[in-house]
Amino acid sequence: MNQHRKILIIEDEQDIARIIKDYLIKNGYEATIANNGQDALHVIDILNPEFIILDIMLPDIDGVELCRQIREKNNVPILILSARGSDTDKVLGLGFGADDYMTKPFSLSELLARIKSNLRRVDSMLNMVVKQADNEDILHIGKITIDKQGYKVTKEEKDISLSAKELELLFFLSKHKNQVFSKSQLLDAVWGYSTYGDESTITVYIRRIREKLEDDPSNPLYIKTVWGIGYKFSFDE
Repeated sequence: MNQHRKILIIEDEQDIARIIKDYLIKNGYEATIANNGQDALHVIDILNPEFIILDIMLPDIDGVELCRQIREKNNVPILILSARGSDTDKVLGLGFGADDYMTKPFSLSELLARIKSNLRRVDSMLNMVVKQADNEDILHIGKITIDKQGYKVTKEEKDISLSAKELELLFFLSKHKNQVFSKSQLLDAVWGYSTYGDESTITVYIRRIREKLEDDPSNPLYIKTVWGIGYKFSFDE
């Protein structure tokens, strides 16, 4: 059921914001609009939304910077909207913790599918945390410990700050050690879609995880590139 799933729309173009809001309400969600970044931060504190749709072009603050500020305090899934289809926007947006990305103009039905997919993933992770409490939830690989139940990653007992999607991707790869996955397979496994997913999303996330996890990201010890196929998690003791 979608009832009471709260979605915040951060969009300064009032017609677009209203269309999205009406469509979400029609499909059983609660939807609130913030027309600028400062209002959005205030609404987030009060509303505690379960999903955020964030336009990258706002009148008072850059959407990517706003995404970074939100992510410092909150792991709520964030989908970035942009009228610009450049890879730069995509890399910056995902790099600062966004979970998904769509370019205007977009299909409302696809937007809804993305929202449902991201919320399913969050629900699935929460359910796993609640239901599973065995040692398989904690992986020790080299200097790294990945604790799915505690939703944290440490390296040499030092916390590594990962976004929700970064942790999900890392856990999936490490759980299937030495198994090679294509970008589309990883999109499907972690984001829940591959048909219309952008495979460059995986490239961005792998780079971000390596930057946080590896001593030398250009020569990774953990997440290996299998040229022409995809990626695998492999560590030689």
